[in-house]
Amino acid sequence: MQTHEIRKRFLDHFVNAGHAEVPSASVILDDPNLLFVNAGMVQFVPFFLGQRKPPWDRATSVQKCIRTPDIDEVGITTRHNTFFQMAGNFSFGDYFKRGAIELAWALLTNSVSEGGYGFDPERLWATVYLDDDEAAGLWQEIAGLPAERIQRRGMADNYWSMGIPGPCGPSSEIYYDRGPEYGIEGGPEANEDRYIEIWNLVFMQNERGEGTSKDDFEILGPLPRQNIDTGMGVERVACLLQGVDNVYETDLLRPAIDLIAGIAPRGYGQGHHDDDVRYRIIADHSRTAAIIIADGVSPGNEGRGYVLRRLLRRIIRAAKLLGVEQPVMADLIATVRDAMGPSYPELVSDFDRIQRIAVAEETAFNRTLASGSKLFDDAARATKASGADVLSGTDAFTLHDTFGFPIELTLEMAAEADLRVDEEGFRGLMAEQRQRAKADAAARKQAHADLSAYRDLVDAGPTEFTGFDELASEATILGIFVDGKRVPVVAHGAEAAAADRVELVLDRTPLYAESGGQIADIGTISGTGSSGAARAAVTDVQKIAKTLWVHRVNVESGEFVEGDTIVAAVDPKWRHGATQGHSGTHMVHAALRQVLGPNAVQAGSLNRPGYLRFDFNWQGPLSEEQRNEIELVTNEAVEADHEVNTLYTKLDKAKAMGAMALFGEAYPEDVRVVEIGGPFSIELCGGTHVHNSAQIGPVTLLGEASVGSGVRRVEAYVGLDSFKHLAKERALLAGLATSLKVPSDEVPARVANLVDRLKSAEKELDRLRLAGARAAAANAAAGAEEIGKVRVVAQRMAGGMSAGDLRSLVGDIRGKLGSGPGVVALIAEGDNDSVPYVVAVNQAAQDAGLRADDLVKQLSAAVDGRGGGKADLAQGSGKGAAGIDAALAAIRAEIGRR
Repeated sequence: MQTHEIRKRFLDHFVNAGHAEVPSASVILDDPNLLFVNAGMVQFVPFFLGQRKPPWDRATSVQKCIRTPDIDEVGITTRHNTFFQMAGNFSFGDYFKRGAIELAWALLTNSVSEGGYGFDPERLWATVYLDDDEAAGLWQEIAGLPAERIQRRGMADNYWSMGIPGPCGPSSEIYYDRGPEYGIEGGPEANEDRYIEIWNLVFMQNERGEGTSKDDFEILGPLPRQNIDTGMGVERVACLLQGVDNVYETDLLRPAIDLIAGIAPRGYGQGHHDDDVRYRIIADHSRTAAIIIADGVSPGNEGRGYVLRRLLRRIIRAAKLLGVEQPVMADLIATVRDAMGPSYPELVSDFDRIQRIAVAEETAFNRTLASGSKLFDDAARATKASGADVLSGTDAFTLHDTFGFPIELTLEMAAEADLRVDEEGFRGLMAEQRQRAKADAAARKQAHADLSAYRDLVDAGPTEFTGFDELASEATILGIFVDGKRVPVVAHGAEAAAADRVELVLDRTPLYAESGGQIADIGTISGTGSSGAARAAVTDVQKIAKTLWVHRVNVESGEFVEGDTIVAAVDPKWRHGATQGHSGTHMVHAALRQVLGPNAVQAGSLNRPGYLRFDFNWQGPLSEEQRNEIELVTNEAVEADHEVNTLYTKLDKAKAMGAMALFGEAYPEDVRVVEIGGPFSIELCGGTHVHNSAQIGPVTLLGEASVGSGVRRVEAYVGLDSFKHLAKERALLAGLATSLKVPSDEVPARVANLVDRLKSAEKELDRLRLAGARAAAANAAAGAEEIGKVRVVAQRMAGGMSAGDLRSLVGDIRGKLGSGPGVVALIAEGDNDSVPYVVAVNQAAQDAGLRADDLVKQLSAAVDGRGGGKADLAQGSGKGAAGIDAALAAIRAEIGRR
């Protein structure tokens, strides 16, 4: 049974049982505890926590999940993936243990013709929590499982929580016995390779407190209502139903293995464990990378971007270790598209962008490997020159950490150079790095914000936003909160009003809450209470549970009482500027796509009155011509005075219209579409806008730069701020024209001429300085001191000299020392607080036992530097200029000891 059919049967089974089918959420959700969605229940967390009221009592989904904490173990075990599909069914206060067990057992054991999977009931086992007699009894009653096929396990195995305070409860896991060829008898407790877990049923009935591990936390008490959360591993079920040994050989992963096996010198499944692991890494990571890119992530150096970059680089590394030298990423992404497209159509519709990002990272990493190879060669030479045969753990770690150079390649290249690697030292440094990362992650991990104080208001229904039609609205105060606690009244001058956070929740409001890159409106809330007029300045507006508008305010006079009727008003000047910035963002986005093409996809934005910034996926900087054209297209659309139209429609219809959506953003079924100038700009958007494009005013691009691998950012002023910026630029140009005594249009040429003259002058100064140094070098050679039988020039040179300058000079001086033993050591205070130094030793001195790479260590030690080289020439750089005299004395002393 193909994986797509397994998914379909699961969803059909639960839809037929009265469940609402819910699409998979993006793997990126706005959750402080999650880098990626890692479980099927994550998008339902607000319902389980009681922060939002679910729109259904029963739901089912197949969720995209990514787990990367043990990324280094991928491929070593045969049942774990970084990306997997978690099929689940959920009950929100509806059915509980009996219903969950009945539904799961029916799907697993019903025949294929009846819509089930047709598993042999005699090969299924169940585990339950230690004291969950109810679940154990239900398995015997419903499934007919004998007591010996129901095992009881502790909290670490059969008690589920999110790892932080929140809902929790006992679980019951379903296992399939693959047979004696996979291990010993005895059920899941004896062997989880033979008995493979396929489904976990969580009976969410309690609330947990703080804790430090899976089985060390306090149970605070029962939840207000009992819920069901289950997760069936689609890949594991596919493995069993397709009769393959492991998840990597199923229909969705095996094509990638076959692709690489067709071009690699060594095939898959030929008895070489390390090679098989590399094939599995390629198959697993290709699929995960494609899904992550599709949901809006680009390779980067931190967070999700770093995870993606690491996955892609592990693919490239694994291919090279298999002996594949040609690029592989383009074909791998195409293979993923073909295998996964029926379930995830975005892999097909967005294929060009996904492939382009993956290929660009492959190209960049191949350059990195070239740089790392050069650094390795230098480190290997220095190791051998010192007489050692072990490359230090520090050098291996630097290759890995700074250049992304894989340790496996370091080991192979070291072996080719007749060197070993201090793996213990390397892994110790890696462990320290991982510990720092874990500590950082632990510091960031926190319980979900306590929104219980707002729960009644969230459940009562959403705030009505009136700001599309009016700037002032009469409203009722539904709730008053001070530092997150609900209070009946707040007054100016009172202790509560002086607290850090005063918030008013209204039944309706014209003030926009921060969302979609548009920052919140500012304005006022005013009313006439029992104590007279009251007024508060609104400084921020945020959403809770995406439905409740919360106004953060400063109470300036009077008092506000829950239930009061008030007037909420937007600052009209602020709103005008905000709409200019937001509509300007849409115009710049449309212009980017017109100039660069459809692959210039939005990756984020921010707009405020008079200003916008827009991030988009693109490889490489824009040319000046492209920037100018983008600005021109934007302003032509502004001048065209396009009407701005909005409409509400279904999500699929909006996409069919060509409406742009932000990658990674979850949209409801009913969406708002903002259209400017017909097909010029059509986007899904909930923000406020101008009525006609001419109201945006001029748009001036300020610049364009990289904000991460594959992501560029443009910034712009709009409206009056744009005019002020241009006026300032004009004044600056006029000032330059006056100073240079040329017309304004001749300023660029005159400045370019002055820059050329300055460069020429600097070159002449360098030439004169080096000529003076050469003259000094000739005098130095003539005045060389005798240390034993060696003529020695050990000298501090003039400041500002580079290592290249010193290398040139030591060659001149060494050539003037004659045929007898001679040593030259020059050191200088260079630029940027550096201290470059070079040592040269002629052949006669080498015959006498002196080596430049040994002598340079004396300089290095005194000036806090590092250096290396060969017997005749060595160099280095330090940062301790105060030690220069000591360094020269040390090298003289060392020569004297020889």
